[in-house]
Amino acid sequence: MPASSPAPDNRPHRPLFAIGLRLAAVACLSVMFVTVRLASQHGVHLLEVLFYRQLAAMPLVFAYLAMSGGWQHIRPNRMGIHASRTVVGLVGMALNFGAFILLPPAEATTIGFTMPIFGTIMAALFLHEPTGIHRWGAVLLGFLGVVIMVQPDSGHFPMLGVAVALAGAFNTALVSILLRQLGRTEKAGTIVFWFTALSLPPLGIGMLFFGQAHDLAAWGLLTLIGIAGAAGQILLTAALRWGPLSIVLPMDYSTILWTTLLGWMLWNVWPMDTTWIGAALIIASGLYIAWREHVRARRVTVTPAVQHPG
Repeated sequence: MPASSPAPDNRPHRPLFAIGLRLAAVACLSVMFVTVRLASQHGVHLLEVLFYRQLAAMPLVFAYLAMSGGWQHIRPNRMGIHASRTVVGLVGMALNFGAFILLPPAEATTIGFTMPIFGTIMAALFLHEPTGIHRWGAVLLGFLGVVIMVQPDSGHFPMLGVAVALAGAFNTALVSILLRQLGRTEKAGTIVFWFTALSLPPLGIGMLFFGQAHDLAAWGLLTLIGIAGAAGQILLTAALRWGPLSIVLPMDYSTILWTTLLGWMLWNVWPMDTTWIGAALIIASGLYIAWREHVRARRVTVTPAVQHPG
């Protein structure tokens, strides 16, 4: 959520390229999340998943920096925000991974789509952005979708998994705000490098308590998590550099297609009818919030002295 008077963005926009990057990122991240569920079924602890996801990502990050000639750009301009992004990112990653362990893939993905809803709430409460009846209506519509999908009294899904997924969506909204701040001064490789580098020391300490031996299949899954996660993170960040959020954000909803297909292929799990109904409401809510944000940003750019509620 941008501030009420955003700084002008003079970077070149290539919308189709940005959309392609975002779609590729979504495919990579879908593979990563589904593989986390597989790794958990192979006895891998969540902290191990986090550590090896970051460790396996390091070579890919180094290769990306070398090919893009970005070694000279490793020096950060805003280390404080990099550190905050690391803390929030690790917590969010743990919650999102936990959601896919506790819930079926399609349902975990759908609840993750509430991220724009939490973003709107945070923008109103913490950034004091004017938020009108349109966006508050979209927020209520999104939460209605969650209730319809989860059916709290039905016992279809563990409430712990639902709570973890919602907390993960909240943290993802925080990460998105931090990434947009960093993207104004930092390159994609720089952001990914420092997130990976700063997260490994605390995770390494945790491995002293939770690390264990695994079979070859588990090691292969952990490697795939790291590669897919790093590729997705780089593509996700790069997409925001080549296109505005209002264009690339809707591509994220293709995640449900990938996770539903993978869930059906690997576990023979197909979403219930109420999941599709709830997903439609949550996606409609997110898209409407994104559209209102785009309209408000255009108005602010044209008449910066006037505040327009969303």
